[in-house]
Amino acid sequence: MTEEERQEEIKRKNQAKLVDELETEPDKTLSAEQLKRVTQMVSDYKGRIKTHLNEQQEQRTRWSERLADQIACFGGSWAFIIWFILFLGGWMIWNVFAWRLRFDEPPFILLNLILSCLAAFQAPIILMSQNRQAARDKQESVLSFAINYKAEQENIEIQEHLSRIERQLELLMQRLPAEPDNDRKNDPYSQQ
Repeated sequence: MTEEERQEEIKRKNQAKLVDELETEPDKTLSAEQLKRVTQMVSDYKGRIKTHLNEQQEQRTRWSERLADQIACFGGSWAFIIWFILFLGGWMIWNVFAWRLRFDEPPFILLNLILSCLAAFQAPIILMSQNRQAARDKQESVLSFAINYKAEQENIEIQEHLSRIERQLELLMQRLPAEPDNDRKNDPYSQQ
């Protein structure tokens, strides 16, 4: 393992630890160490947050989870609904109107068995996909929090800087000699 890989592993562990801490104690204020880690996380991700998140997700995903995502994606699409309607309609029409080649006469007991099996397999697959999406959403929310925290800190710094500038301007204005009132009326920049 190279030094760069070792550093990346340490960063990943720190991020995972931070996520766990934020999950277990969501109402608790952040400690100085946690704030430092949030700031470091934002600095590491700056400019490529979404790409980094996708890379991490792909690294953690097993082939079975990707297959579950594909099945859930197809199962929740209009293409699936249309194909399923065509299949059900074809099945029923065939078994109602075909006199000698019927394999499932009304009330379509075999069709009910197939539909039950499909539902029994499809539901857990969709739940697996939703669990993965929930984990991804949780990771995105931690990153969003980190970015918002960093932006808030930058806003505070800007406000402090503007306050310093305002104080300096006030000091400069106090040092200027008093101007006659008629000059102020003609000055568009003075406050009246």
